[in-house]
Amino acid sequence: MDRNLALEFVRVTEAGALAAAVWIGKGDKNAADGAAVSEIRARFADVAIDGVVVIGEGEKDEAPELYVGERVGMGVGPVIDIAVDPLECTNSVAYGVPNAISVIATGPRGSLLSAPDMYMDKIAVGPRAVGRVSFDNTVARNIESVSEAIQKPIADMTVAVLDRPRHEPLIAQIRDAGARVRLFSDGDVAFAIACSQDDSGIDMLLGVGGSTEGVLAAAAVKCLGGELLTRLVPKDDAQIKRLARVGITDVSRVYTQDDLAVGNDVSFTATGIIDGPLLKGIRETFTHHITHSVVMRCRSKTVRFIETYHLK
Repeated sequence: MDRNLALEFVRVTEAGALAAAVWIGKGDKNAADGAAVSEIRARFADVAIDGVVVIGEGEKDEAPELYVGERVGMGVGPVIDIAVDPLECTNSVAYGVPNAISVIATGPRGSLLSAPDMYMDKIAVGPRAVGRVSFDNTVARNIESVSEAIQKPIADMTVAVLDRPRHEPLIAQIRDAGARVRLFSDGDVAFAIACSQDDSGIDMLLGVGGSTEGVLAAAAVKCLGGELLTRLVPKDDAQIKRLARVGITDVSRVYTQDDLAVGNDVSFTATGIIDGPLLKGIRETFTHHITHSVVMRCRSKTVRFIETYHLK
C-alpha cells in the first residue's frame, strides 16, 4: 500500500470514530453504528482507489451502505479489497465501556477472505509463539507451549476470552491450566492484535468470535509477525450452504493469518473511540477532538501511531 494512501485511510477511520463518539454512553448502538457507517462511506468517496467491500455491513439486501460487493472510492487508482468495520464494539459505545475502534484492512483484489458473517474459532499468539499452538492440542497444552516459547511462567500468563456463556467451559480449562483469564465484553480484533504487542499484557486469545473480526485481525497480526489460527463454525445447514455459495466446502479447514490476508501488500488502519488494549480513545479539549490511530503495512513491517488534533 502506498504511504500517501495509508494516510487517506487514517482520515477515513478518524471520521468514523468521531461520528460514533457522539453516541458514547447514550444507549443506542444502532445510531452509533449508523453514524460511523455513513461517515466512512462518505469519506471513501474522496479516496483515489477502485475499491470493493469484501467484509462490511452485510449482504446487499441487508445494508444500504458498505455492503459486501459495494464499490467504493473514486474508481481510479489501485484496485483493492476492503474489509471494514466502521464501529467495532457497538455495545461499548452505547454503554460507555472500553475497547471500541473504527477499523479498515486492505489488500490487492482477491487478497482478503470474503467469508459470510458467522462464527470463527480463534487462537492468537505473538511472534515468539508462532508455530507452537494448534486446534488439535488441548487448551492446557497450548498454554504450556506458549509459556515455553515466551519464557513466562503459566501462572503469570494472561489469556483473553470474549465474555460469553458459550465460553464457560473454555474459561474453566484455562484456569485449571493455571493461567489468568482476561474477560472482555466485545471486540476481539484489538485483543487478537494485543498478543503481538509486548507491552499489552495479553499472551493469548482463545475462543469463538465473528469471521469479520477474524479477517480484520489477521491483517494486523500478519503485519506484526504473530499468528492467528481460525476455523469457521457454521451454526446450521443454512450457513453451510452460504459457505458453499462462495466456494468454501471444507468447514473444518484451519485458516492462518496468511490465508485470511494474502500477500505482503496488506494494510491495517484503526482509530480508537474508547480506550482499549490497542489504542487510546478520543479525547476532548475546549478547542479540539484528539484522535489516536495506528497504521500497519505488511510490506515495510512498519507500525505508525498517529495523534491528530481536530479543531471543533
